Amino acid sequence: MTLLPTLGPPPPVLPIALQGVRVLVFDIFGTVVDWRGSLVREGLALQQRLGLAADWPALADAWRAGYRPAMARVARGEQPWATIDQLHRQILDGLLPQFGLAGLPEAELDQLNRAWHRLAPWPDSVAGLARLRTRYVTSTLSNGNMALLVNLSKQAGLPWDCVLSAELIGRYKPDLAVYTGAARLLGWAPEQLMLVAAHPSDLAAAQLAGLRTAYIPRPAECGPGGPMEAVGDTVFDTVAADLGELATQLGIA
Repeated sequence: MTLLPTLGPPPPVLPIALQGVRVLVFDIFGTVVDWRGSLVREGLALQQRLGLAADWPALADAWRAGYRPAMARVARGEQPWATIDQLHRQILDGLLPQFGLAGLPEAELDQLNRAWHRLAPWPDSVAGLARLRTRYVTSTLSNGNMALLVNLSKQAGLPWDCVLSAELIGRYKPDLAVYTGAARLLGWAPEQLMLVAAHPSDLAAAQLAGLRTAYIPRPAECGPGGPMEAVGDTVFDTVAADLGELATQLGIA
């Protein structure tokens, strides 16, 4: 039987802003995994297999661009609660004619939609998470539904202590109930959790819910030269170039 590492106290040399953190919860899409590059590779593989052509980078961007509007429709009560898998499929179905894919068989569409279950991690993610897990409880905190997150984590070899989804709360981030719900489910006070994310709006909402914040910029998230979400006036508890640097900041060798 393999035992999990003993959770040890943070070292006393940490800056005040990082003291008292016991749990690290992670945004996933763009922070831990490369959604755009992965979707483009999946599309190119489909193109080669079926002999079709599409602008896969543009499709990936349009697919992702539909994500927040789709969640907003649910939040406003314009449609019933839906998992991210279901919302991804709704968005994809609406894009098929634009990208010349309206004739794809249902089985192929289902597999394409499940590309979100097979997203590749950033190069630093697996090793960085393994280091962070030696001292902190680590968990996902994503809008991705449970099935998606479990499959993605298994495929990518992401070493979590726990998988938490907004699906468990019945809301989507940035609803504050998702962040406070994570603290409740894990048995810690909100200020003992730190959200690790590449998206300032996610981090700003976590701060409002009482969580600490670690900003991990991912300049390649939207492709070479692609846009990054503006930071604005938000001040984070720490900023790190990647998860390995975050581990070092948190005193982990």
